[in-house]
Amino acid sequence: MSAPSPHRPPRTRTAVLLAVLAAVAAGLGTLVLVRADAGLTARQVTVGGVPMTEVRAGPPTPGVRRPGVVIAHGFAGSAQLMRPIADTVARRGAVALLFDFAGHGANPARLPGAGSNTSAATLAADLDAAVGYLRSRPDVDADGIVLVGHSMGAGAVTRYATGHPEIARTVAISLPEAGELPPGRPTELLLIVGGAEFPAFRRAADDAARRGASTGRRSAVVVPGVEHISVLFAARTHREIADWLPGGDGTVRPRPIARLAGAALLMFAFGIGVVPMAALLLPRRASGRRPTEPPADREPDAPVPIDSPAPGGTALSGVPFGGLLLFALAVLVAGVGAAVAAVLPTARLPLAVGGHVAGFLLVTGVLLVAGQRWRPGWFGVFQPPPSTPVPAGRRATARTAVATLALTGYAVLAVALPIHLGLTSALPVGARWWLLPLVAGACLLFLLGVELVAAGRTGRHLLVVAVTVVVLTASTMVGLAPGFVVLVVPLFALLLGWQAAWATVLRRYASPRWLPAVLGAALVGWPIATTLPLS
Repeated sequence: MSAPSPHRPPRTRTAVLLAVLAAVAAGLGTLVLVRADAGLTARQVTVGGVPMTEVRAGPPTPGVRRPGVVIAHGFAGSAQLMRPIADTVARRGAVALLFDFAGHGANPARLPGAGSNTSAATLAADLDAAVGYLRSRPDVDADGIVLVGHSMGAGAVTRYATGHPEIARTVAISLPEAGELPPGRPTELLLIVGGAEFPAFRRAADDAARRGASTGRRSAVVVPGVEHISVLFAARTHREIADWLPGGDGTVRPRPIARLAGAALLMFAFGIGVVPMAALLLPRRASGRRPTEPPADREPDAPVPIDSPAPGGTALSGVPFGGLLLFALAVLVAGVGAAVAAVLPTARLPLAVGGHVAGFLLVTGVLLVAGQRWRPGWFGVFQPPPSTPVPAGRRATARTAVATLALTGYAVLAVALPIHLGLTSALPVGARWWLLPLVAGACLLFLLGVELVAAGRTGRHLLVVAVTVVVLTASTMVGLAPGFVVLVVPLFALLLGWQAAWATVLRRYASPRWLPAVLGAALVGWPIATTLPLS
């Protein structure tokens, strides 16, 4: 067998191939996003402090009036999240208007009592501004206004239509509850609920349909196989909404996942692109393990196997005992973090749900770091993860600083750009600018603790973050965390899994042990600070 070429070692060839694949995926993703806009025009306006986006297919036609559709997002959503529905109704001949409620998306105003009934007046005022603006458009039929809302927005549009009989038709997706709706109002109401949603949403749809069955046209549609968020991207949902519009072209086929698919390709491109980025910016790790500080009772030059138990402790690399012990310790630490976070004044941070999540991560991170430092034997770790020592000197320090800045910027782009283009608003506005470093700092401390406990092993890393996600979810069930936390857990888990994959890549190079945590703070902290509501 011939030796590998010294000029193009296998690691270099792999990095180049992944760079090419990333470029291809990024190009395809961009093409898909551009095609999603084909035939549509979007106009940004701000009315009464409320950011709005007007979407239509083609320019206004003199003398022709179209139905107008106001689309309201749910809690922790944004106008960006609802853009696929706007595309569908615009291609059916209507004029769609998206807007951001206070505290959401590009709206820097805060939503008082976010997630509670005290916010109803603010929601109604923002919705009224959107309806008034759409009615003022010269090519919109003022008598053909349709309201569409999801979750919190569904409650807002049904309440608004109840008090405004001039609204032609209403669509409520995942209506939270129907107790406020009087019998028969709104008259024309379509209720859509995902088949995999919590039972309360199905009961609310059935209740609302039953209340107005004898006095108006009401219909409850269950979309199989989708939950609270994916119901927005289901083809059945889009067809039902389009068919509910007065008039319009019923032959146009909806493309509800076009933007999501483009964003997924971009995220894939950024995900595999971290390998060539790391290969370009970081020195290679030499073969062998990093020499570490040996225990006090060991000769300085004696080898220290990573799987050896710490003095007075138990090695956790054994199976199954080590894994069970690490699991138990992770549950204990995360459980204490959830209990302490419940009494911390996290509500003082003007970030609904996100403040509690940041507090939970902060406390859990402190406990992980303290436990590994003071009782390393409990976690079976008494030395740093194996890697190559980074050479000392100004040149090495400068290279590390450049690599850190470049990779951190890359991480921000990797998470913010795909989310903003294909899912929901991910650009900081207003108070989010100063909340961003606070949330990122909490994520950084948590991920530093995970890195220390993981000791350079991906399996241990994944075990600790999985336990963290499960404990955070369980804390909502027992009342230690706000109930809305459970709605953001899937995204939170996805981000932590993505960070674990990046950490695995970085450990292959001679990077500082803290670098995976720094990049992870950007990958996890940025979406928390920019997408959750300001309160």
